[in-house]
Amino acid sequence: MLISICIPTYNRPKSLINCLNSLCLQTKKNFEVCISDNCSKKDIKKLIKPFKKKLKINFNRNKKNLGFALNLLKVSTMAKGDFIWFLGDDDLLIKRGIETLSKLIKRNKDCDFFYVNTSYLSKDYLEKYSYPFNTKFLPKKMRNHSPQKINKKLKFFDLIDKKISFDFLLGIFVCVFKREKWNKNLNVIDKNLIKDPRTWSNFENTCFFIKVFCAAFSRSNVYLCAKPLSVSLYGIREWSNLYPLVEIVRIPEALDYYRSKGLNFFSYITAKNYALRNFFNYFFKIMINGKEMGLGYINFRKHFFSNLFYPNAWLSILYFVLRKIRSIFLSNKKN
Repeated sequence: MLISICIPTYNRPKSLINCLNSLCLQTKKNFEVCISDNCSKKDIKKLIKPFKKKLKINFNRNKKNLGFALNLLKVSTMAKGDFIWFLGDDDLLIKRGIETLSKLIKRNKDCDFFYVNTSYLSKDYLEKYSYPFNTKFLPKKMRNHSPQKINKKLKFFDLIDKKISFDFLLGIFVCVFKREKWNKNLNVIDKNLIKDPRTWSNFENTCFFIKVFCAAFSRSNVYLCAKPLSVSLYGIREWSNLYPLVEIVRIPEALDYYRSKGLNFFSYITAKNYALRNFFNYFFKIMINGKEMGLGYINFRKHFFSNLFYPNAWLSILYFVLRKIRSIFLSNKKN
């Protein structure tokens, strides 16, 4: 078995069915599907039963909600393929996604890690079509996660570049990697912090996988697939109110961790400065909204004062003002 599609799911039955339908439409079936249900309200096992006729599905249901991180870790332990590809339950694969990825893996046997681009699409688009959604109706033009246009072979830390993606691998659903190396390096996880079920409450339960990636693949060859092989739907995820926290707290923390594990100084400074482009306005939003936007998860010495050395932290005020002026101008122009 070459590829294990690993899907952590929770309370998104309709999205999960759309995701599984996109897997049924694959031209190649040399993959397994591992699903770990984080104690959803509906009977997910019953809902996915019809898909077992077309897909090799390995299913688990947690007795209680373990939080995103532990459920992600759980579903990875269910995999038996050579490579793991995490998919969100609200993601879709394009028709020949598995076929294309399989060819890339076989042609690049010296690569342990594959960065696979994805496209963005509003969930509302799917409402125009019958359910479950058939990916043949995907629009021809969609915004891509990575602006890269050309496939290329890189070293792992070359991926930590805003020209490749703005989130520096926090979007784990673009990462395909060797299962064996992943499993051998799970010891870097802080077993206490990852157990916190609160959404994005600490670095470990937000992006523990970055620690595993650094331990497993920091010296590996990486293949960047510029052509999107999946579609990420937006407008579904319940944690959107915590996005400012992720951008100005968790992403800078991830960059600090990359630096501690070998990311070169110039790449680190460039990426860190870019990550703070919304620094003050997002911090202001978090302060105003308090608990709802994760104020209790902030260490002001570590997450605020230590970042004031970067120009973009201060320029974020100017960027915000300029965006407001532009918005007002465009609004007046339309009227």
